[in-house]
Amino acid sequence: MKSMTGFGKSLISTDDYHIELELKTVNNRFLDVQFRMPREYQEYELLLRNELKKQLGRGRVECHIRVHNEGEKNSQLTIQWHLLDQLLTQLDTANQERYQQATLPVKEMMTGLVNHPDFFEIKELEKNDETMKDSLLQALNAALVHLEHSRQIEGDSIQSVLVSYLAEFEGCVAEVSRLSDEIEEDYGERLALKLAELVGDAVDQTRLLTEVALLIEKGDIHEELDRLTIHIEKMQELLQAKTPVGRELDFVIQEMNREVNTTGSKSTNMQIKDRVVQMKTILEKIREQVQNVE
Repeated sequence: MKSMTGFGKSLISTDDYHIELELKTVNNRFLDVQFRMPREYQEYELLLRNELKKQLGRGRVECHIRVHNEGEKNSQLTIQWHLLDQLLTQLDTANQERYQQATLPVKEMMTGLVNHPDFFEIKELEKNDETMKDSLLQALNAALVHLEHSRQIEGDSIQSVLVSYLAEFEGCVAEVSRLSDEIEEDYGERLALKLAELVGDAVDQTRLLTEVALLIEKGDIHEELDRLTIHIEKMQELLQAKTPVGRELDFVIQEMNREVNTTGSKSTNMQIKDRVVQMKTILEKIREQVQNVE
């Protein structure tokens, strides 16, 4: 069993760049993947998304990718020599003919124009597509290893809690079953005593047995208890499964809730009703935990 909550991180380094990739997952009904990455690498998003789908069943996934360029190999200086030649010629002419008597530091001011980006441009060199693709996949798979480890640890904790809750629920079902058998016996005794008080010894035993049977049938909860036992066994089986079981657990909990509600509506005994309330509370705790199971 794995949780849908987890975190994984990886760092891949080459001579040209560092790739830092982080994966953060939380619970979600379906698989929802969101990417945060530099615009120039968004062409690889579909590739990475498909890789994530192979390994994750459901949950909201946030994938953050940062690429840090390294060394001088990744940048190239380009000088617009034809513009710079014109600028220097114009500066020299202006210094000799136009601003010889100026009090402002014109020469220094105009020389500073040389630093304008129109004359100098620094470009990032294009990376080899295959190299970048392989590096991103490597980073993603490394982060997935850490993510799966954290999800497994969280899943083990959830499993322990669910096993404990389920055992408590099973104890309630056994107690309701015991109470139900006692109540059926009590129905007959109480009805016989009541009739004896009203009509004395002239009690029609056949009629008495018929009335008792009708009362018992009206409040019979054995079928619901049998189905609850089957659901408990199914949940115990799912809790030991190695594959994603979140959706199946959701369905089983819905069915168990239905049987518990029916048991409560059929029962008039306050002890059984108290156990029904207890079972509903336990099921709600189980449901909250299952929401985070993959």
